Amino acid sequence: QVHLVESEGGSVQAGGSLRLSCAASGWTSSLGWFRQAPGKEREGVARMPTGGENTYYAASVKGRFTISQDHAKNTVYLQMNNLKPEDTAMYYCAAVTSAGVAGGRWFGGFYFNYWGQGTQVTVSS
Repeated sequence: QVHLVESEGGSVQAGGSLRLSCAASGWTSSLGWFRQAPGKEREGVARMPTGGENTYYAASVKGRFTISQDHAKNTVYLQMNNLKPEDTAMYYCAAVTSAGVAGGRWFGGFYFNYWGQGTQVTVSS
């Protein structure tokens, strides 16, 4: 059984920074972050293999966001710098796992099929 528990998001002004964390348990092969703004589809933001180093980013966040893992804590992080109002969304930790749920999404060549509960990030101008 996979569990993904995200930290609280927050509200910042444009140009600010936030860090999200997600504690993962159970077997996963990749971990990542997605986001969904009101009225829009859920989109991939960043991903990396569980226990690995090869990262992949959406073009809209490349150079501003960094995904990383603490392998000892089974925790994945998303450091978000130079935030923009268009980054406002519900952010979801996501995993590629052998027994996922309906409503998966492809991102960077991987099919993410398990989700955290989501955490709100709001960026004001």
